[in-house]
Amino acid sequence: MKKSLRLLRPIGAAFVGASTTLAFAPYQLWPLAIVSPFLLMLLIRGRSRKSALWTGYAWGLGQFATGISWVHVSIDTFGGMPKIASLFLMALLVGYLSIYSALFAWSLNRFFPSENKTRYFIAAPALWLVFDWARGWVMTGFPWLWLGYSQIDSPLGSFAPIGGVELITLLSIIMAGSLAYLATSKQWQLLLIPMVVLATGFGLRNYEWVTPAHQRTKSVALIQGNVDQAQKWLPNHRWPTIMKYTDLTRENWDADIIIWPEAAIPAMEFELPSFLSNLDSAAKMNNSAVITGVINRTDSGEYYNSILVVGQTPYGDYELDMDERFHKHHLLPFGEFVPFGDILRPIAPFFNLPMSSFSRGAYVQPNIVANGMHLAPALCYEIIFGEQVRQNVTDDTDYLLTLSNDAWFGRSIGPLQHMEIARMRALELGLPLIRSTNNGVTAVTDHKGDIIAEVPQFETSVLRTEVTPTDGTTWYREVGSWPLYIWVALCLGFGVLRRQS
Repeated sequence: MKKSLRLLRPIGAAFVGASTTLAFAPYQLWPLAIVSPFLLMLLIRGRSRKSALWTGYAWGLGQFATGISWVHVSIDTFGGMPKIASLFLMALLVGYLSIYSALFAWSLNRFFPSENKTRYFIAAPALWLVFDWARGWVMTGFPWLWLGYSQIDSPLGSFAPIGGVELITLLSIIMAGSLAYLATSKQWQLLLIPMVVLATGFGLRNYEWVTPAHQRTKSVALIQGNVDQAQKWLPNHRWPTIMKYTDLTRENWDADIIIWPEAAIPAMEFELPSFLSNLDSAAKMNNSAVITGVINRTDSGEYYNSILVVGQTPYGDYELDMDERFHKHHLLPFGEFVPFGDILRPIAPFFNLPMSSFSRGAYVQPNIVANGMHLAPALCYEIIFGEQVRQNVTDDTDYLLTLSNDAWFGRSIGPLQHMEIARMRALELGLPLIRSTNNGVTAVTDHKGDIIAEVPQFETSVLRTEVTPTDGTTWYREVGSWPLYIWVALCLGFGVLRRQS
């Protein structure tokens, strides 16, 4: 009987963690991102370190088993693995990611066991950020489902230009901590804390960090090819796919910039010099520029996931020059590189898939220039790394650009979460964002992260709109996350001193 009662707590924690997924797109019940950690703090209150560890782990299992269930679609549908093997890999990933919430719960009860303000207002928010940062860094990082992303449309979203998504996460945990301490102390005046935070967020909505530069507005055409991922790389589908994009482009030569998605060309760049040269000439004749994702291979056998620009560019006539390409830096684990590849490749053929050993581009690269506009690019997965995107923005940057291919994830919630994250980058940096994908979500946002134009998912379509760059900057663009790092260090130091005094 006692054993059954002990199991109720982690089971409850798993359900609470699972509810967190509803805070994110497409559900966007953003208060759950505050309620969920609040309930987790109540579940571990007064428990042993071991109990807190397993309760936090169960919370993470619930969050990630539901929140990143879309990963299994790519493994199961396109990975060519037996169902049992794909489920096993998915379980490993969820189990690994849950370690961080387990460490949060264990650390809070280990170092700050007293039911006081230090625990809830200083230690809990600081520790939460520490383990978020760890999850976003270890093994190249996976900062998906950071709580702050769920607040893009809430009053807390207004804090993004000040301190980015991490500041929003911090404020969410401070609010959760105040509610948890309220439940312990019955000090009802603590309700003022979430009320003041939300009210401040509402007030900040009226502050304009940047100014739209309407005189530099450009027209764009985003080509959503909706190419079947299972057939895209088959040899007999190469030219039908290329001609599909070419025909849709020909109908939109009046756009200043035409954008194809990630790896839109199902061939190596070196295999298509005549086609790309003709595309370059046609774009120049029509006073337009074409941006496309392409796979590159060097003479030494290195693969790169790249972005190519032809037409009205400062690069001259088309030629295969790897120095004039943007090369993806943050590669997708197992999809574009295999962690511990020397160990795993001999064990399982799955880890020896073609093009699963891409090379990394530089962390900071020059903006790409198309028809006079400077675009800070991020290929697919790397749009989730806010600091990398921030460091690639310059004083000349007009737009953020992200090319993606979320066809790997079918009709799951993954692409919608991906778009939510991309919107946060626009809000943080005060720049409009252009997102071109194979089958959605293809959209353009303004500098506040609000979607101003999009086309339906899973359809062949062209998104035509105008995009206006901005003048000015945001605090986050200038300083990044360093103030939060300092704040966390000071809080943890202060918390330890208070605990020892």
